Amino acid sequence: MTVKRLDHISVVVEDLSAATAFFTALGMTVAGRAPVEGPWVDRVNGIDGVQVDIVMMRTPDGHGQLELTRFRHPALAESHPAVAPPNTLGLRSVMFEVESVEDALARLRPQGAELIGEVAEYEDKYRLCYVRGPAGIIVALAEDLRPRM
Repeated sequence: MTVKRLDHISVVVEDLSAATAFFTALGMTVAGRAPVEGPWVDRVNGIDGVQVDIVMMRTPDGHGQLELTRFRHPALAESHPAVAPPNTLGLRSVMFEVESVEDALARLRPQGAELIGEVAEYEDKYRLCYVRGPAGIIVALAEDLRPRM
């Protein structure tokens, strides 16, 4: 059997409101909010007594989703280092195509986004950058520079 589609990516955050504001500023919309708990959640996570609040964010095209999760119980587990560098093993980044990298940065900076390196162009095809987003994740922004036909 093959994968049908990527359903969503989940990010555990400490401040659900701030994370929602960050991704709203990027242009995503809230698709739903819910508290989640119960035996099935405990079994899936392998942790007893899980209580979380989630916000599902959707991209404007309706295809991409991001689940923002705040644990009420148990307490958050710290990762080391808390703000991992780009060469850390594991999930590296979440990339979004944007209309304008500069405009996206202008909207995200007031939400706490920090540019990791600098804005760069790849072969006159894309303008790219990495920003540090909620929970220290790397959010990649890509602007397609190719002429539209």
